[in-house]
Amino acid sequence: MNGLYLFVGAVVFFALSYCLYGKYLSRCFGIDPKRVCPSISKQDGQDFSPAPAAVLFGHHFASIAGSGPIVGPVIAAIFGWAPAALWILIGCVFVGSMHDFAALFLSVRNEGRSIAYVIERELGYLGRQIFLLFCLASLMLIVAVFTIMVAQTFVSTPSVATSSILFIFIAPFFAVALRQNMLSLAEASAVFVPLLFLCVWLGCVFPLDLTALLGSAEHARTAARLGLLYYAFVASVLPVWILLQPRDYLNSYLLIGTMLLGIAGVICYRPEFSMPAFVNPVALVPDSNLRLIPDLLPLLFVTIACGACSGFHALVASGTTSKQIASEKHIQPVGMGAMMVEGILAILAIISVAYLKYDDFAGMFYSADFVPTLAFASGIANFTAKLGLPYDFGVSFLCLSVSAFMLTSLDTAARLARFIWQELFLSRQGGADEGGQEVHQEGAPAGRKQFWQMALSNRWVSTGIIIVLSGLLVFSDSVLRIWPVFGASNQLMAALTLMVLTLWLLRTGRKLWFGLLPALFMTVISIWSLVILIGSRWEKEKLLAGIGCVLLVAAVLLLALATHTVRKHFRARRCQRT
Repeated sequence: MNGLYLFVGAVVFFALSYCLYGKYLSRCFGIDPKRVCPSISKQDGQDFSPAPAAVLFGHHFASIAGSGPIVGPVIAAIFGWAPAALWILIGCVFVGSMHDFAALFLSVRNEGRSIAYVIERELGYLGRQIFLLFCLASLMLIVAVFTIMVAQTFVSTPSVATSSILFIFIAPFFAVALRQNMLSLAEASAVFVPLLFLCVWLGCVFPLDLTALLGSAEHARTAARLGLLYYAFVASVLPVWILLQPRDYLNSYLLIGTMLLGIAGVICYRPEFSMPAFVNPVALVPDSNLRLIPDLLPLLFVTIACGACSGFHALVASGTTSKQIASEKHIQPVGMGAMMVEGILAILAIISVAYLKYDDFAGMFYSADFVPTLAFASGIANFTAKLGLPYDFGVSFLCLSVSAFMLTSLDTAARLARFIWQELFLSRQGGADEGGQEVHQEGAPAGRKQFWQMALSNRWVSTGIIIVLSGLLVFSDSVLRIWPVFGASNQLMAALTLMVLTLWLLRTGRKLWFGLLPALFMTVISIWSLVILIGSRWEKEKLLAGIGCVLLVAAVLLLALATHTVRKHFRARRCQRT
């Protein structure tokens, strides 16, 4: 198999699916370009702020991409390249892109509120609170893990630290130039995108070596972690248009540059796959503790999350993106389009390691210092060497790009965690505006917050609590042991979102199949994976197994509430007939 054929086939498949399936979804959901979006009706200059479609695509794409579409496919290649490629192609279109489209649509139609608000309407107040706690735990884990990973990158690759700091400083100037109508979007892009790549070059020339400055790698890691937590706090409370929108938009060019570099390398190198399509790891690596069946069946689908389907995307879509979308006609290009571009990146990640001999890849995979992002960077750098680009420069640039994606996911996750925390203190059928003030559905009882509720849901206080709790995880060893459960919890969030979508489709009398089938599949796969995870770690890692049990109980409770809701719906329909 030639990697170029796989890539071209994937691009054609995604393009046709976007045009045909995307049009079908727009018709089923009833997209109305004339309908006023919450970014306009609730505009406050803080979180609710309409953005041009291109800027919003950049924010959304950079936020959901992170390192997930690279890390997951590279790890999943241990089972061969074909299972990973098939799940990305099929899952990205019929599960992931539909999931993101639906989450964004439901949030926009519910005044920019999170998916938890929709869950309350379908499953009640208890269902909302369970889901919010589930999401909050996952988001704090994301903040903690990405803080650790980015800090480690800053210490090991000082050029990344310099470039990342410069990225942050130029973003507000881009925002002001647009907001004050000093430059059009095209003019501002023409000025600031070259500056972005200048920052990359300056990082290589003037690396910020924290180890040399502070005397030891341990001190450097501590300083980097504290600095990143402070950055996450500031990024979460600043108005979205000052930092989040412009930096994510500019970072999207870095991400696109990475993809174009990879595409050019694949076209020029035309890598032949040396890795088998399907592999049983036990046959080649007897002590790998992996089995092709049944482990492949559930674990593949939670290993590759962001490249095919990810519950985190629903939180981004309903947490920040829905508050910035200017028209419902942008839901398809932003929600669905960004997911499919991410699928293309995931296919590139598979190609970057599939050209290796399986024995060589397995040797890397089972080594103690295996880093999936470095394996991706090395593969693409090998391809682009055919273009005359030095291998070392290619590796450095690609590692920098991946770190920028992780930093974007970090600040977005911090802001989303703040939104989720604020929603925990809202009364029934309530929503939150930017400052944590309560916004009620028309006709719903207002209900009064107690002083302590108002204090805890304040923007500054809630962000501080989130950062402190995440910081406790950052400076403990537990987060590194908890990380494996994130894959299952992430997909379980997607399953729950799809479940609520199905209930909404049922209640509104729309077609069910495109929501019901993915919901059933993801629910079974996620719970199956959690059961395997709990069973394999019960003896040695009680904490991890305990967290898995909590997630499993939460999922079962929500499923029970969903079953009860469906029974009530059909009982009411029978009563209407009689």
